[in-house]
Amino acid sequence: MAGGASAGANLGAVRSHNTALVLGLLRDAGTDGISRLELAERTGLTPQAVSKITARLREQGLAAEAGRRASTGGKPRTVLRLVPEAGHAVGVHLDRDELRVVLVDLDGAVVGERRAELDLGAGSEAVLTVVGHAVQGVVRDGLGGVPGAIPGVFTGAQGPGEEAPAGAGSLVGVGVALPGPLDHASGVLHRVTGFPEWEGFPLRDALGERLGVPVVVDKDTNAAALGLSVAGQGGTGSFAYLHLGTGLGAGLVIGGRVHRGARTGAGEFGHQVIQLDGPPCECGNRGCVEALCLAAVGRGEAGEAARVLGVATANLVGLLDIDAVLLGGRTIAGAPECFVRGVGEVLDARARREGVRGGAVPVRVAPRGERVVAEGAAQLLLAPVFGRGDV
Repeated sequence: MAGGASAGANLGAVRSHNTALVLGLLRDAGTDGISRLELAERTGLTPQAVSKITARLREQGLAAEAGRRASTGGKPRTVLRLVPEAGHAVGVHLDRDELRVVLVDLDGAVVGERRAELDLGAGSEAVLTVVGHAVQGVVRDGLGGVPGAIPGVFTGAQGPGEEAPAGAGSLVGVGVALPGPLDHASGVLHRVTGFPEWEGFPLRDALGERLGVPVVVDKDTNAAALGLSVAGQGGTGSFAYLHLGTGLGAGLVIGGRVHRGARTGAGEFGHQVIQLDGPPCECGNRGCVEALCLAAVGRGEAGEAARVLGVATANLVGLLDIDAVLLGGRTIAGAPECFVRGVGEVLDARARREGVRGGAVPVRVAPRGERVVAEGAAQLLLAPVFGRGDV
């Protein structure tokens, strides 16, 4: 988990980095809490630096005392815990035909949710209006106010003399996840498969201007993979999250970090060609695994779709030698056991043929159901607060 993996530095220029390390350890400690001495030992910061950071966090309501713990000598140590309700983030899953918005606290627990029908082809103004109303609604329901930010702590902090609106001072920002390809760094969409009119649209800036809070944009699969990684679902190694819904894509976690590639385009898993004379795909190729999977699902042949997905997954496993495969998306949710079995059988057969030590890579359904992308989108804002540097 983030927080204790890297050492801190006693430099004013990296105060936010040190604060993130401490916050990460407070979150990982849960309700049991952690002492200042333990924080110093695990971050590499001096006890004085830790005391200053924790004092500031307590003043801002982000940390609180969690009782006292017996020590090996001297008086009992006071332990501190994170205050989850002191901060929130909004996660938006912008799918081709549906919108899901969640409000989560600092622990990632969902405290508000909204869903709405959506037509991604209706044009930017119509889509942004629907998203804006849903975000404002979930914030209003969950926090009793309108979007704002905590001064001096989180991304998008306000300037001197500015105050966050009453009732919503805990909102970090909004994370938006949608089908790719797109440029995560700039928040600009590329040619979204099936919706070429979105090519070049600056979604991050347009939505940020409309909402007045920080916005981060990423692919749906990357967001889900980040959320699963933060929650420890993929272990400490490498895994692939495969999302089969209205399309097919992959989120890759390599060495505990989300892998986006040099141009943030990694994970376009659905558009690998596995049948040269196969049916046309909306991307312009023929025989893409996405087209083959969705065609089989459309015919009611979930088993065939799972076999095709398994073949493509075996290619991915062979290329990256990952530790686990997690499956998600509404199509998977419709027949989870079928897809786990079908993909697993292909991987098992490959492992036997190649004599893979330790057997086949395990396959399982990702937790959190159909909220996995929206919750992961919220982590696009929260992960940096706790020292995750892969956002």
